[in-house]
Order: sequence, then structure tokens, then C-alpha cells
Amino acid sequence: MLNTRQIFALSAISAALISTNVVAQNAVIVNGKSIPKAQLDKLVQKSGQPDNPQVRDQAREMLVTRELILQEADKRGVIQNELVREQLEQARMGVLIAAVFEDYVEKEGVAEADLKNAYETVKVQYTGKEYHVEHILVEKESDAKAIIAQIKAGGNFEDIAKAKSQDPGSAKNGGDLGWVSDKALVPEFSKSMVQLKNGQITDKPVKSQFGWHIIKMVDVRDVKAPSMEEIKDQLKQMIMSDKNWQKAKFSEMMQKLRAKAKIQ
Repeated sequence: MLNTRQIFALSAISAALISTNVVAQNAVIVNGKSIPKAQLDKLVQKSGQPDNPQVRDQAREMLVTRELILQEADKRGVIQNELVREQLEQARMGVLIAAVFEDYVEKEGVAEADLKNAYETVKVQYTGKEYHVEHILVEKESDAKAIIAQIKAGGNFEDIAKAKSQDPGSAKNGGDLGWVSDKALVPEFSKSMVQLKNGQITDKPVKSQFGWHIIKMVDVRDVKAPSMEEIKDQLKQMIMSDKNWQKAKFSEMMQKLRAKAKIQ
């Protein structure tokens, strides 16, 4: 049989265990109101930040602030204020309208005709030429002139670029810049580049803010627009962000809802 002291000790242990379990299940208790740990976990997850003690403390403080405001609002009776209730209802309706419209757009998608019109608008922007060029960049004009002489004497442009070019982005690739637009390069470089024919190298070094360039033209082509399928996702985003499209789509949704509704 347990004596009275043992019974009290067991009771105290049980109470402590229960209290610890309650604390573990709650993120915080504000004026006796428990805020479940699940709410804290959700808030941390929605923050998009790494889960660590600092982020959890910030999220916990946010939950405490919210709860204190809710309790104070209830205490002051402001929720019963007619103007406050109207504003709350307007906010609720705003959230619901946005959610319904977003779901409608997601399920209905963007009409093929809208995609084609957007594609035609975007496609005309792909005009002009693209240039496949290589270059060697050095600090001194004298070094650039010596390299041009070396190439004219039979030196391999790509091997020289790997050995001597000071452009870290292209030197390892034999000076290859890939396909570029003349608008994407500094003016001095572009001006000399567009005058070259395929396989031709600049006779004189070209000065720019980066140093002295020796430029080699590999090939030239007309800018080709991507297919509609290739940029379909970007087109959808462009269309869906257009205010006029949103207005027309919302009107379309409401017309369908009214057509199905029984309004007396």
C-alpha cells in the first residue's frame, strides 16, 4: 500500500508530465489562451525562411501579437461595431472573390486565341542579326598588335586566346562568346564586329573600357523567334497579368455564373 507522502509525490509527477505535454503541444499560451504548435509550424513554413530558433522566435512573437489584438478587440467590443463588421465582411468577400477567380482561371486556362495573339505581338520583337564571335582581350595595344601579326603568320586564334586572353569568361573556350546581339556588347566592339565577314579578323586592335580586343567573326544569322510552344508558359504569365484580360475574364466568369443561376 502507498502511504500519503508517496501518493502526493506520484500526483505531483503526473501533473508535471501533463503540464510538459501541454506545453509541448502549444507554441505559446497568451492570457490562458493556447496557441497550438501546429500554427507556429505553419507560419514558419509559409515564411520561406530556414527553420531555426531565431525564425521560430519571430513567428512566435507574431502569433502573440495577433492573439493580443484579438483578445483586446473582444474586450473592447469593437467586433460588434457595425462599421468594423462591414469592413471585415468586405475583406472576407475580397479574399473569396480573388480565390474563386484564381480557381476559375486555373481550370479554364488561357484561350488558344489569346496565346496566338500574344505570340504574334512578341514574335515581331525578334528582329535583326545575331553574331557568333570570338575575341582575345589584352591590356596593351602593343600586345594586341603582336597577336594580330602572330595570327596572320599562321597562329591559331583559339589556342592564342586560351593562352593570352584576359577575358576569364571566354579565354578557356578559345575566346568564344557564342551567339550575341550587337546591342548586348559595348559600342566600340559592336561597331567593328558588324563590319567583319565570316572567318575575318580585325586588322587593328579595338579599344574598349575593358582593354584591347582582337575580334574574329565566325558566323552571322537572322534572329529567329522561338516557337509558341517554347515560350508558352511566359506567354500565359504575360496574358494573365494584363489588367484588361483579367477584367474580360472576370466578366466572362460572371456571365457563366448568371447563366446557370436561378435569380428571381
